[in-house]
Amino acid sequence: MSRAIPRRAVASWVLYDLANTIFSMGVVSLFFSLWVRDQVGPERADTVYGTITAISMGIIFVLSPVLGAMSDRAPRRMPFLIVSTLLCVGLTVLLGRVGYVGTMVAFVLANAAYQAGLQFYDTLLVEVTTEENRGRIGGIGVGIGYLGSYVAVVLGLTLGTGDKPLLFTLIGIAFLAFALPCFVFVRERGNPTPSRVFDLGVIVSSARTTWRTLRAGDQYPGLVRFLIGRVFYTDAINTVIAIMTLYAVNVAVSTGQPAETAERTAQLVMMAAITFAVLGGFAWGWIVDRIGPKRTLDIVLVLWVITFALASALGLFGLPLETLWVVGSLAGIALGGIWSADRPLMLRLTPPDRVGEFYGLYGMVGRFSAITGPALWALITGLTIRGMGLAPAQGQGVAVLALLGMVLVAAFILRKVDDAPRAWGARST
Repeated sequence: MSRAIPRRAVASWVLYDLANTIFSMGVVSLFFSLWVRDQVGPERADTVYGTITAISMGIIFVLSPVLGAMSDRAPRRMPFLIVSTLLCVGLTVLLGRVGYVGTMVAFVLANAAYQAGLQFYDTLLVEVTTEENRGRIGGIGVGIGYLGSYVAVVLGLTLGTGDKPLLFTLIGIAFLAFALPCFVFVRERGNPTPSRVFDLGVIVSSARTTWRTLRAGDQYPGLVRFLIGRVFYTDAINTVIAIMTLYAVNVAVSTGQPAETAERTAQLVMMAAITFAVLGGFAWGWIVDRIGPKRTLDIVLVLWVITFALASALGLFGLPLETLWVVGSLAGIALGGIWSADRPLMLRLTPPDRVGEFYGLYGMVGRFSAITGPALWALITGLTIRGMGLAPAQGQGVAVLALLGMVLVAAFILRKVDDAPRAWGARST
């Protein structure tokens, strides 16, 4: 019999997706990259922003499996989510107010805290869903979550981008306000056998457990192959999330728009992308429950290939500015789909008693890709723009081709992964 889950718990879990998307869109995708551009200029912005993003993701890459295993040992996972959220909010408020170096450090740590929160938040999906509605609820989370992007973009369109520290402060406040219901109303069943969490032995044990899991991949059908494939497609997608605003600004500038107008154009294109991401989240969640997460993921990856091909041609060949709107809309649909299929597929491959640890692995590969993606972007754009003298939009167009290649590699690796329900024993270890 399916257990009863209060509607307010489901709604509160979904609302946290909206809350953290305010940070993701407002800071990572929109205004912090523009702040960096203001500080170092358009020629160096990609390299600098890509580098500090890679550093931030490197921190959470190292910590992800440890945090996941620690949360498995704790009585509840919610305290981990609360602490990571408060750290992110506090550091976000400091952005632009503590000097150039201080702001860079604050961003690195705020993004790491945000990413850690995502890991804990994803594991709570099992607390607010059943196997029968997991795709639908996850899709609703994605769709409602992208409404948080509207909050961030509307702030920029209403207040302008001149006072970015004010925007960062308002984003931090909004993140916390929309996150509070999740802290209050999502009730965990709890860990029946909690153990010590904060000691050196836990860290060593976590590392050993992670290594054993990877070596014993045949005990978890499809897991290792999925994680490897996920490195490549999240590599491309995390990079897009980080640089899409810079790319849109450079494309608009290349058509003759002044920088201030180009920033507004970029925000409007982001609004279009968000709209399609919201609609896509609902639609893809429904599709996941009908055809399964794996087949849905295959379709979404094809859509990403089309999107990257068109985006690259936009920068390289100077296609009309209207093409940017098409690219943004396609990217929005694909973003809604990737997370709607990705999270349920990971849960399908995960034994119930090791959700925290396995989501640590899941997070770890996502964070690894978020190191290599921005680093590769920084390298390619540095070589093409400053080394070869290409215009910023053209250099970025070359870098988009690398992202296209990563999605193709991911699709190839994932061919043999299936989403058939697993018959886990009482304990999977």
